Amino acid sequence: MAKNKFHTGPGPSQRQLRVGELIRRRLSDVLAHGDVHDPDLNRMSITVSEVRTSPDLKVATAYVLPLGGDHAPEALEALNRNRSELRRTVAKGLALKYSPQLRFVLDDTFDRMDATRRMFSEERVQRDIAASHDDDDGH
Repeated sequence: MAKNKFHTGPGPSQRQLRVGELIRRRLSDVLAHGDVHDPDLNRMSITVSEVRTSPDLKVATAYVLPLGGDHAPEALEALNRNRSELRRTVAKGLALKYSPQLRFVLDDTFDRMDATRRMFSEERVQRDIAASHDDDDGH
């Protein structure tokens, strides 16, 4: 298979982004409608925030988080337990040459955002920000 001569950057190609978004939507629909035959998984409300695909589109890593972040290890275990059924069900709704292998990772984006907010609210950081604004204004 030829390399994409238009994609030279270190990030994902347009095709990877497009396929990742298609898989994310389809996986979200499958989980929302309870199309998997696992009562534990169907009881959970799981958010699929992002899906990243490998350059050959054969592996798709889904970043997931149960609603409210509660029972995250149990959700991850249930998803991994049903990985092959999810793969088949997701692939049915997509017109891809290969059905990508699904991998599930807990999404820690919200935790990182909270940590960043806490850091910016610290008095020491606020002082540094105010000082840098004073320097920019020429004071």
